[in-house]
Amino acid sequence: MVNFICPVCKKTLSREGSSLKCSGGHCFDISRKGTVNLLLSGKASHGDDKRMVAARKAFMDKGYYGPLHKRICEITERYASDGCTLLDCGCGECSYTADISSYLGSHGRYADIIGIDVSKEAINAGASRHADITLAVASVFAVPLADKSCDIVLSLFAPFSGSEYLRLLKKNGVYITAFPLEDHLIELKTAVYEKPYLNTVSPLEVEGFELLESDECRFKAELTSNEDITSLFEMTPYCYKTSREDRAKLDRLDRLDVTASFGIAVYRPVSG
Repeated sequence: MVNFICPVCKKTLSREGSSLKCSGGHCFDISRKGTVNLLLSGKASHGDDKRMVAARKAFMDKGYYGPLHKRICEITERYASDGCTLLDCGCGECSYTADISSYLGSHGRYADIIGIDVSKEAINAGASRHADITLAVASVFAVPLADKSCDIVLSLFAPFSGSEYLRLLKKNGVYITAFPLEDHLIELKTAVYEKPYLNTVSPLEVEGFELLESDECRFKAELTSNEDITSLFEMTPYCYKTSREDRAKLDRLDRLDVTASFGIAVYRPVSG
């Protein structure tokens, strides 16, 4: 079991009753859901709000992104050893984290799985998905874990924090990421915007890491209700950047086939 470290003094946190405490006298309460808030006051940033979390959970629970979940689970399992420590940075409501935990268990891999997200709403939702995931409200730019404590770091559609991932990963550890490709959800954007745009995809080269493998996962998601179309839209950043008039265009749709188009890449820190 890997313990969190104190976000104030970086000393190890140990459980005492319903709190996590360090030898420096700092104390953090554990919620009734078993989660802990390690985001320092004044360091808060924008995370998913209650509406976005609920939309993502509703959409993911329908299994529309099943092929991507399966691919990520398979790739993660190839790099996971028994007893490894896996950190999901920006875990959201833990739909991927929970599937990975179950998949590894079904393949005889015990893993110490930790999820962090800056959104308290997301962490609370994630706590109900899988009892064996350790969860904390924390930033990917200040992860409350010790140096060289992780075998695998996941960053699935989350902000990139390369220096932290390099700090956290053990020798021969791996960083696994997933990201939208150019035409991801192009049909949804076409339905809403007069001039739909393609996503910008960053180069696969990442400073400090060597690329071990890359893959693409493409499929059609056939949305069969306005509720599901709305959930997909509301779980994306588009929702808060769209006018009321454009948003209303979705109200007339009861079916929409959308392109799901993802890149997946696996990296190892460059030694030296």
